[in-house]
Amino acid sequence: MRVVVIGSGIAGASAAYQLTRRDVEVVVVDAGRSGVATAAGAGIVCPWTSRGPEEHNRAASVAADYYRTLVAELADDGVTGSSFEVVGGMVVSADPGELDEAHERVSRRAAASAVAGEVRRLDRARELFPALAPELGAVYVAGGARVDGRQLREALLTAAAKRGAEVVTGEARFTGGDVHVNGATVAADKIVVAAGAWSADLVEPLGVSLGVAPQRGQISHFELPGVDTGPWPVVLPVSSHYLLAFPGSRVVAGATRETGSGFDYRITAAGQREVLENALAVAPGLADATLLETRVGFRPASEDGLPLLGPLTERPDVLIATGFGPSGLTLAPFAGRLIAELALGARPSLDLEPYRPERFSAR
Repeated sequence: MRVVVIGSGIAGASAAYQLTRRDVEVVVVDAGRSGVATAAGAGIVCPWTSRGPEEHNRAASVAADYYRTLVAELADDGVTGSSFEVVGGMVVSADPGELDEAHERVSRRAAASAVAGEVRRLDRARELFPALAPELGAVYVAGGARVDGRQLREALLTAAAKRGAEVVTGEARFTGGDVHVNGATVAADKIVVAAGAWSADLVEPLGVSLGVAPQRGQISHFELPGVDTGPWPVVLPVSSHYLLAFPGSRVVAGATRETGSGFDYRITAAGQREVLENALAVAPGLADATLLETRVGFRPASEDGLPLLGPLTERPDVLIATGFGPSGLTLAPFAGRLIAELALGARPSLDLEPYRPERFSAR
């Protein structure tokens, strides 16, 4: 069997790796675009703190559990440096009522997970994340983790290449129903469309509307010279913004959610202000940090906030994996495994009915 994977972000890289583990011949097509969400994102893998719908949390919780398996698989193939590390996660607030609600929600969801671990209240969140405001309390979940999207992608592609995957640089297009890359037809038994926010345009010639559009995210990286930030947990205020730290005195703050941005690849004054104001309101200890860089990525945001996973009705040889929105680094590695199962005709290890890729076309 030969499978062409269009897109080399986390979903595409994971699908390619999982397919090669199942002895499938794989060609990965990478367009080399600016603004790919994987390249911009710093991932928080802590779905039990989410205030999203239960359907989303169901998939995210299974995906978070799967990370441990994935890291072990990579290690078996001699690939380390995925960057995935369990450091704990915190919902922070100065409002006891908000923390009460968060504790109930996180405890309930964590109880159904094999990896969430202990959930407990903290009176002083800055004991674990010293840059935080002193008045903030927290709900702490021990199984929260972080991952760097760029490093995980490289680990997956390296492992896939070791098992024989070929990576081709170029623009993929559907012409007459076939996939063309750089003007040449690429033969395939199955085609995986994992092109992120560009996926909808890619499949439009097939008469399918995916209901996925780019959502710009701006995310800033800071340095606290001389500070050991490696053990700091991920921080989730009661908002869409967040903080997480990496070894090397680096703290990441994000992120804007700019619906309707199109593919406007710019750091904007308003976006930078939003990130800074939210970060400093929660973590005034970052006021003297060095602003190292701000990254821009286009999340593939679906109309209902759920991913799109599975085959097209009229083209069952075309498998879709996109629409992960702000949860791509949690969901996409597991999505790659699901796509590999579908490509080989196996029953997927998650019910994919809520994530049908053509659910918006039927309207």
